[in-house]
Amino acid sequence: MKYFDTSSLIVIAISLILFSIALFATGFTHDLLLEAGVFLVSVKLIQMTYKNGVNNDITNAKLNEICRDIKMLNKTHQHNK
Repeated sequence: MKYFDTSSLIVIAISLILFSIALFATGFTHDLLLEAGVFLVSVKLIQMTYKNGVNNDITNAKLNEICRDIKMLNKTHQHNK
């Protein structure tokens, strides 16, 4: 859950609550398909946010590794002079 801040969790909860209310208010009608579509778009945005957070952490780790390797090469190069 480290990729979800408080505001994201609030939006998730509100979206779920509103979808549940719409489900009981409209019943199983054509409008439910519209509500389900809006809910699925929200879920997809949440998934994308999570994946971006994971990919961001992976990219940062790789950049830190590259930076460490470059510093080691510079030290080795300076030591050999």
